[in-house]
This record gives sequence, C-alpha cells and structure tokens, in this order.
Amino acid sequence: MADVSDKMDASPPATDPVTDWATDYDIFDADYVANPFDVWDDLRDECPIAKTDRWGGSWMPTTYEDVVEMARMVPVLSSRDPIVVRPPDDGPSDHGDAPDASAYTTVNAPPISSDPPVHTWSRRLILPYFSPKATALHEPFTRQLCHDLIDAHIESGQIDGAADYAQQIPPRVIAHLLGVDPGKAGEFTEWVQGVLEVGLSNPAVRTKYRMKIREFFMAEIADRKKNPGDDLISDLLKAEVDGEPVSDLHVAGTCNLLLVAGIDTTWSSIGAALWHLAAHPDDTRQLVEDPSMLPNANEEFLRAYAPVTMARVVDEDAEIQGCPMSAGDKVLMNFPAANRDPAAFEDADKVIIDRQRNRHVAFGVGIHRCAGSNLARMEMEVALGVFLERIPEFSLADPGAVTWAGGQVRGPRHLPIRF
Repeated sequence: MADVSDKMDASPPATDPVTDWATDYDIFDADYVANPFDVWDDLRDECPIAKTDRWGGSWMPTTYEDVVEMARMVPVLSSRDPIVVRPPDDGPSDHGDAPDASAYTTVNAPPISSDPPVHTWSRRLILPYFSPKATALHEPFTRQLCHDLIDAHIESGQIDGAADYAQQIPPRVIAHLLGVDPGKAGEFTEWVQGVLEVGLSNPAVRTKYRMKIREFFMAEIADRKKNPGDDLISDLLKAEVDGEPVSDLHVAGTCNLLLVAGIDTTWSSIGAALWHLAAHPDDTRQLVEDPSMLPNANEEFLRAYAPVTMARVVDEDAEIQGCPMSAGDKVLMNFPAANRDPAAFEDADKVIIDRQRNRHVAFGVGIHRCAGSNLARMEMEVALGVFLERIPEFSLADPGAVTWAGGQVRGPRHLPIRF
C-alpha cells in the first residue's frame, strides 16, 4: 500500500525546544506526540489554558470544564477553520463556504467547518446515513474485511497492527459508503496522511493532497449525475435545501469531510486500542473471555486515547477564564486532555475497561459533535472483536519500534505485533 511517509519526510520542520509549556507549547514536539499526558497534568495545575506563538499561535485549554464550555461557545468561537495550523500567509480558510470557494486551493468540509445556519442544514443532510440502523448495514462488509486482513497475516505470526490492520479498515468502509472504487483505499490513505500528517505543518503538501481529494470527488459527482446509484453521493445530489439543490461544491466538501475526518480518526482509535491490549495482557484476557465487555471497553479506549484535537477561530474579542483572546486567535479544542482530567474522571490516568461512569468527549461536544460517531463505534467494535477472536494472545514485537503521529490526530502509525 502506498504510504505518504515513504515518499516524503513526515516530520515537521525542526523548531526550538520548548522551555515553558504554559507560554510556548508545541503540538508537534516529538516527546509531546509520544506522551502528552504529563504535559496536560502539569498545565492543569499551573496554567489550565496555555498559549503559544508557534504555528501561527493558539490557545490550548486542558480541563474538561473549559474544553466543554469553549466547544459550546458558538458563534464566538467559530468552526470555519478547524485545522490547528493557520493557512499559509493567512490566506482564505480552506474550509469556507464562500461563493468563490472553487478558486481556493482546498475544499470545505461541512458541517464540521460551518457555523449556523449552514451547519444546521448541512448536518441534518447527513445524519440519516449515520444512524445506528444505517450504520448496521455496513457491519457485514466491515466484519468480512477484518477477517480478510487477518487471513493475509495469520500464518506469519506477526502483523503491523496499524499499517496492516487499523489503517486498512476505515478507507474501505468509507469507499463502501460513498459507492466509490474500493481499490482507491490505498490512495485515500495517502491523501489523508498528506493532509493531516505531513501537510499539517507543510502547506505545499497539504494543498497538493487537498487538490487530489477535490478533483477526485468532483469527478465522482459528475459521474453520479450521469449514472446515479444507491450511494451517499447520489443521494446528496438529490437533496434540496429551501427548494434549491445542494451545490456540487457542498457535496464535494461533505465527501471531503467523510474521507479526512472519517478515516484517520477511526484508524487511530483502533490502533491505540490494539497498542493498549498488546501491552496489557490482563485486559486482553478479560475481553477474550467475555466479549460482551467490548462495547464498554471501547468507550474507555476512546476516553483514554481520544485521537482528535479540533480548532476554533475567535470571532470577537473575549475573555475566557482570565485569558484575553482576540478576534482571529485560534483555540485548540483539546478533547484528549479533557478526557484525562481527574476532576471529571476518577483515576483518569488509568485505563479501566469496565469503567461505568464515562462521559468522555472523544467525539466532541455541542452542535459540532461528530455526526459519524455511530459508524466509528461500529468499525472499532468489529475490528477489535474480530482481532480478539482470531488472535486471542498477542504482544508488542518491539515496544521501541512503535511510532505515533500527532498534531491534529494522534495515533500509532507503526505497531509491530507478534502472536
């Protein structure tokens, strides 16, 4: 499978070491990507809302209470650009819904990149396709896919739980949902990594891969207009808002959202759960002996290893918890840190697979809560369930060889497992 990291340097440009995380944090710092938990713990005690001038500047809350409050501050904190690094040269947001957005080098991603009223109707358009009933229709495909992936490695006694398994599942499920060629899954993976890993700190790479995504979906839209099918793209092209058809640009943007937000986030969650189980045989044994625990365990994995940090743009000057935020500032919705806040979760630093009270915010909170959470949960439960059924005992082949991606989405990218 093509891997963008094989074609270019996936590391962000070198920067000066961080000396004060409260006033100069760096979300791309290698140690932070590998283990951000200690940084968050220290910040909650010393400076719950940190600030930095790196990567265009931003604020970063670390407590559950602050993250939840800020996520609900719409429209003071706008979602028009949820990418954590500013566009090059402070150019137009690559998530705007402006009429001339076709001239931009990137595409939008409604509803996640929209505020009301666009957010309201664009979210309503896609919710039926991610209901529990609709999601269940994709479970047989997902289950067979997981078995096929394991079949390819079962005789060898080893597998890369990230590259060979977790990263192979969401691209194919999304292709199945959109009704596009499943053979494009490898390219989807490359495109998503190009946008959310390498491209997050490299504008040229980011633009390149966003253009690939844009061109692909505009071509798919043109094809569906001639040859409509039983798929999400065809359905969106039939939709109307206030008596008017949804624009091609909007449909392309929604497909962009499903591709970028629906792939990297889910494979990161699956990979992080496998990483945990490979290092904690007691938890693995419990789930093998009692598979009914898996849904509850998945919620704990989502809490403890929440992958996504979104961004908001301050639309008007505001003071939050004593922090003077100016219009144009960025705020990082640090959902992973919120999920590790001891004020909100007992033994927050421990992974307790039978945790009962678990109001995590891995999928966000408020009006922008992830619309595809049911699909992500299904993929995660099936992927882990099949893995545990087929490979009930496994461990990390080389803990030191595990690598993580960070910045926008944190998750393992190489996860050598032996069994």
